Amino acid sequence: MRAVVQRVTEASVRVGVRIVGEIAAGLVALVGVARDDGEVDAEILASKIAGLRVFDDGAGEMNLSLADVGGAVLAVSQFTLYGDARRGRRPSYVEAAPGDQARPLFDEVVRRLRDAGLPTQTGEFGAEMFVTLVNDGPVTILLDSRKTF
Repeated sequence: MRAVVQRVTEASVRVGVRIVGEIAAGLVALVGVARDDGEVDAEILASKIAGLRVFDDGAGEMNLSLADVGGAVLAVSQFTLYGDARRGRRPSYVEAAPGDQARPLFDEVVRRLRDAGLPTQTGEFGAEMFVTLVNDGPVTILLDSRKTF
C-alpha cells in the first residue's frame, strides 16, 4: 500500500456539493492499494500514519505525532497512486487493486487509525471526489508498506 500524507491546518472532501469528510489540523492521507497487498500492508500503513512525527514541538522540531497534538486524519482512497507512466504519456493502472479488493483494505487502514484513538474522516470510496486542503509547512511524506524495513 502507498500513501501520500500531507500535514494540514484544515481539509475536506466532497462528492458533488456534499461534504463527506472534514477535519481541522491533522493529516490528509491519500491511500492506494496494490493488487498484491494484504492485511499486513494495511496494518503497517496505519501504524506509520498514526506514529508519523511531523508536528512541531516547543523547540520547533518535528517530534510530535497526531495523538500528541490532538490531530485528525482525512483518509481518501486514491488508486492513481499506482499509476505507472514510465512508458508513454498515459499512466497504466494495472498494479492498482480493483475496487472489490481495495475497499476492504482501505477500510482496514481507517479502522486501525480509529482504533488508535485518532479521529478519522474519509471520502467516499469509488466516487469522484474533490479534496480541498491547506498544506501546513508544506509537509508531504510518501509512505509505502513495502519500504518500511
